Amino acid sequence: MNTLLPRVSLGHVAATRATGDAAYRVLTANDFAIAANEITAWDGYAPTPLVSLAAIAADIGVGDILYKDEGPRFGLGSFKALGGSYAALCVLQREISKSLGQEVSMADIRNGKFAAQCANITLVSATDGNHGRSLAWGCKRFGVPCRIYIHAEVSEGRATAMSDLGAKVKRIAGDYDTSVALAKTEAENNGWFVVSDTSWPGYSQPPRDVMAGYGVMTQEICDALDDAPTHVFLQGGVGGLAAGVIAGLRQYWGDTAPRVIIVEPDLAACLFESAKTGKATNVAIAQETLMAGLSCGEPSKLAWEILAEEASDFLTIPETLVAPTVRLLAGGFAGDQAIEAGESAIAGLAALIAARQDSGLSARLGLDSQSRVLLIGSEGVTDLAIFKMILDGREAT
Repeated sequence: MNTLLPRVSLGHVAATRATGDAAYRVLTANDFAIAANEITAWDGYAPTPLVSLAAIAADIGVGDILYKDEGPRFGLGSFKALGGSYAALCVLQREISKSLGQEVSMADIRNGKFAAQCANITLVSATDGNHGRSLAWGCKRFGVPCRIYIHAEVSEGRATAMSDLGAKVKRIAGDYDTSVALAKTEAENNGWFVVSDTSWPGYSQPPRDVMAGYGVMTQEICDALDDAPTHVFLQGGVGGLAAGVIAGLRQYWGDTAPRVIIVEPDLAACLFESAKTGKATNVAIAQETLMAGLSCGEPSKLAWEILAEEASDFLTIPETLVAPTVRLLAGGFAGDQAIEAGESAIAGLAALIAARQDSGLSARLGLDSQSRVLLIGSEGVTDLAIFKMILDGREAT
C-alpha cells in the first residue's frame, strides 16, 4: 500500500502560530469581492475543474483528495492568470485616475476608453515564468508596454511565451531574487511601475492586488463544496498563493477552515526557515529546483503576515519526488482523471503521499482515513519541452 512514490524523509516544522486577524485584515472581503467582480467579467472566464483523485486517496488511506486544476485558466496554463493581469489593471486604474484627477473604472480601461493613457505607462516585473506571462497577457489586452526580467535558469520556452505576448524580456545572470532587485531598480530609474507578487518595505499594494485576484480560485473551490476540507497543502514560493488561498478559506469557512500545510522544495525553503525563526527569513539558493515557480529565496512580507497566523505546518520535499508525481498524475492512476500538471503544481500531492508513508509524520499532521485534502494544481503544462522530458524520464534530479 502507498508505493506510489519513492520513500523519502520530509523536513517538518510544526509552527508556533501567532494570533491576530491577518486573514481578514491583509486581504479584506471587499478586496476579494472587487477582484471577483472584475475578473469574472473578462472574456474567456470560466471556473477551472476541482477533480477528485479518489483512487490515489484510497491507496494512501485518506478520505478524498480534491485537486484544483489551474491548467485551463484563461489559456495561460496557471493560476497566475488571476493575479498579475488583475494587479496590472489596478495599477492602471490608480495611475490614470491620479493623472486625470478623477476616478476611472477598471471596466473603462479594459474596454479601451483610456488607450492613450495606457500606452504611456510601462509595467515591469521579475518572474520564473507564470507571473510574467500573466502580466504580459494583461498588458497586451490593455495596450500597455511590458518589460519582464528573468533569471538564468528560466526555460527558453517560458521566455518565448512572454515574448510572444509582446513583452520585452530581459534575461540576467543570477537567481529570481536578483531579477526582482533589478526590476525594482530599473523601474525606479525610468519611471516605470513594478507589478510584483512579492512585497518589500514601502511596496505592498500590487502584491495585495495579486493575492486578491487569487481569491477567484478560492471562491470557485468553496462554491463547489458542501463542507470544508480538513487539510489544505499549499505551495510555498514567496507565499502569495498560499496567503491568498488561506485568507479566502478562512473568510468563507471561519472556524471550520482546513488545517494549513505549506510545502516547499528543500532547495528553496524560505517559508520553512521563516517558520523556524518566527519571522520572514531569506535563504540563499545554491541550486535551482525543477519546480521553477517555487525557486524563491525571499518571502513576501505581506504574505508572511497571514502565514504566521494561519499555517500549522511547513514541509520540504526533495527533487526526487517531482518527476514521479508529474508522471503519476499524467497517467491517471487506477481510473483517476489524467491531469497534465507542471512541475510546481505537484508539490502538495507529492508531500501528501510521502507524509502518508510515514506514520509518525501523518499523526503529527492529523492525517487519517477521514481526511479530505485540498490541493492547488497551480499550473498545467507551461513548458512543453520540460513536460515531455519528464514523461520520457530524462529529467535531471
